[in-house]
Amino acid sequence: MEDVLDVYTQPYDPQRPLVCMDEMPKQLLAETRQPLRLEPGQPERVDYEYQREGVANLFMLFEPLAGKRYVETTDRRTRQDWAEVMQKLSDELYPEADKIVVVLDNLNTHTPASFYVAFEPKEARRLTKRFEFHFTPKHGSWLNMAEIELSALVRQCLDRRISDQETLAQEVQAWQQRRNTETVKVHWRFTTADARIKLRRLYPTIET
Repeated sequence: MEDVLDVYTQPYDPQRPLVCMDEMPKQLLAETRQPLRLEPGQPERVDYEYQREGVANLFMLFEPLAGKRYVETTDRRTRQDWAEVMQKLSDELYPEADKIVVVLDNLNTHTPASFYVAFEPKEARRLTKRFEFHFTPKHGSWLNMAEIELSALVRQCLDRRISDQETLAQEVQAWQQRRNTETVKVHWRFTTADARIKLRRLYPTIET
């Protein structure tokens, strides 16, 4: 925990951008009946019944100090999917960075070993050296600022039925563009000093 909190105190450095990474599934749901449109004195009416159309996955890459985010929509959430998203983060989003500092959780696919599943050893090793990973502790994913962005995405864009991945990607890209244009940042206030007071029950007791 303190490792992640210390990372959040580092000043902005374009050569060492801080990127918080997380992912979430989105169930694709189609309407079985056409919703009744909004009318004067009558809200839109949507039938409770729906048709399942599968599940898509959303990868969130969020640079809180710059107010930039990038969301990738995929069919799955395999090791290869994660590795390809991280390759894009390295080579397309931050090609000039000396090292990319990444905060992420301990999901079994979120590991440098995934690079070796997706790519040849030379490329896998190159990508491993491009990143400095800082993992949130177990049950501590709330420390990942990408979760804040995913929450905003759900509330502002995904709180309705979306039936196919193409529409999902279009809606997410529109949301992403608006947030980036507005340069929406996160001002993190919880520090290591706060943790040692408010979360002292999580620290081991030293007998003196």
